Amino acid sequence: MFIPLHDSNHLRSIQLQYVTFGLIAVNVIVYLVTTVGGERVSTAAVLGLGFIPSVVYDTAELPAQFIVIPERLSYLTYAFLHADIFHLGGNMLFLWVFGDNVEDALGHLRYLAFYLLCAIAGAFVHGLVAPHSQEPLIGASGAVAGVVVAYLVLYPRVKVWILAFGRIPLRIPAYIVLALWILVQVVMFLAGGEDQISWACHVGGILAGGVLVFVLRRRGVPLSDEEIVVPVPVEMGDEPRAVDSPARGPASPWGRQ
Repeated sequence: MFIPLHDSNHLRSIQLQYVTFGLIAVNVIVYLVTTVGGERVSTAAVLGLGFIPSVVYDTAELPAQFIVIPERLSYLTYAFLHADIFHLGGNMLFLWVFGDNVEDALGHLRYLAFYLLCAIAGAFVHGLVAPHSQEPLIGASGAVAGVVVAYLVLYPRVKVWILAFGRIPLRIPAYIVLALWILVQVVMFLAGGEDQISWACHVGGILAGGVLVFVLRRRGVPLSDEEIVVPVPVEMGDEPRAVDSPARGPASPWGRQ
């Protein structure tokens, strides 16, 4: 639908988004390791670390050679596996563009907890919808969906550069493009969607992100971006006049203009 490129949103509380960098690095490293290892390693990783509802809910058993972790840990480990470079690249691009500002609003440790809890929620909802599925769920989409909805809550008026339909560059407010993205996930989930995409996982991440952003945000961080303050023009007379502080207009319900 669209490819995010850049947002006009600076960091306000942290100097470096090292949790976002770290998450991207871990995802890339895991992908490279499983890819370089060949199909055998990749298959073992997907079966051993992916979230398989029927295995987690004890309606099926995983062959002994693929058991590498306690099955409950797959609620988290699945989120660091990706099927191919496009799957990885899409998720990491969303995380790169939107994750830093959510980390800024929540703080490093709370943001890490937020990300992991959204991943867990994605797997949980996927398991509720398809409890007998023997297909492994992999990918960071659930966690990234939580980041997207948190960004929408925190910074709805920030302008975002995107490629619409993969080729048309646009700069539009976040509330338009991200609300549309979330709507598509929900509609596809309700409609059944494609078998290769777990829309339920996306919806789980969205629900978790929408709740957790209220709980985990830093004290004093507003739930919508602040209004841009435009200084009142200064009339020049015989002597220079100083303005102590810029005047604010009436608060906009959407914040940043």
